[in-house]
Amino acid sequence: MNANDVKQITVIGSGQMGHQIGMLFALGGYETIIQDVNEAALKDAESKLQAIMDKWVAKGKLSQDGKQAAFSRLRFSQSLEESVKHSDLILEAVTEKLDVKKDVFSKLEQYAPSHAIFATNSSTIVNSLIADVTNRPDKVVNMHFFFPPLLMDCVEVVMSEESSEETAQIAMDVCKQINRTSVLLKKEISGFVANRILGALQKEAVALYEQGIADYKDIDIICRKALNHPIGPFELMDLSGLDVAYYVMDQRYRETGDPDDKPFACVAEKVEKGELGRKTGKGWYEYNTQKVKS
Repeated sequence: MNANDVKQITVIGSGQMGHQIGMLFALGGYETIIQDVNEAALKDAESKLQAIMDKWVAKGKLSQDGKQAAFSRLRFSQSLEESVKHSDLILEAVTEKLDVKKDVFSKLEQYAPSHAIFATNSSTIVNSLIADVTNRPDKVVNMHFFFPPLLMDCVEVVMSEESSEETAQIAMDVCKQINRTSVLLKKEISGFVANRILGALQKEAVALYEQGIADYKDIDIICRKALNHPIGPFELMDLSGLDVAYYVMDQRYRETGDPDDKPFACVAEKVEKGELGRKTGKGWYEYNTQKVKS
């Protein structure tokens, strides 16, 4: 199998990552299915994508014909079995919890064709922790897109010791087809490259806040003005979702057992309250809109 054999791609999960990744595949010319068990979530995903693509057309980033062609290649489905039975590449973009991902992959093994590549969009969980529920660890790889996928030009493609070179190359070629810069990591590590660097920054930022050294707003200002970051660490947590930040830290803590990796108390408190950032209208900051720039 090579990249030219990839005709149909299925994305599992229509949340803030999944629906935009699915749109990238459709724009790149692939027959694409976005699958989610929640019908309301699928309708919301389609509505959001229509709005984003309308903006692209209005800005001249995409022609009206290009938009229509992309949507003609894009389908939405609640049925996992129907969505994957003819797919060549299946990308999982569900919640950042190992048990949930393993459950998805075990079902994919039942329904997907034997040649299909399984990819996980996990930002932290290495694919070898998931691949053991399948009979094809050589065809499992991480394809870590960044939020928001329709804007961010980077994908970390991560191999385990069992991922084949062929699988990794196909993942890299698919990224090229959808006009995304991919970087291949041949050695697994929790968090990969970007999130390990980002995690170190966030850990120090939250520590400074919890120690009373500076207010979170001031820390964001310093990072933007002094370090020339486009967005501060607390603003970024709001953008990505505080629940995502919590799950990432919790997963790493489960893997390492290191108390330093435990989720921050202040983040856990906000997740408990349902203050998850932009998507709920309140996180570290309050928002009048839940729309994400695109």
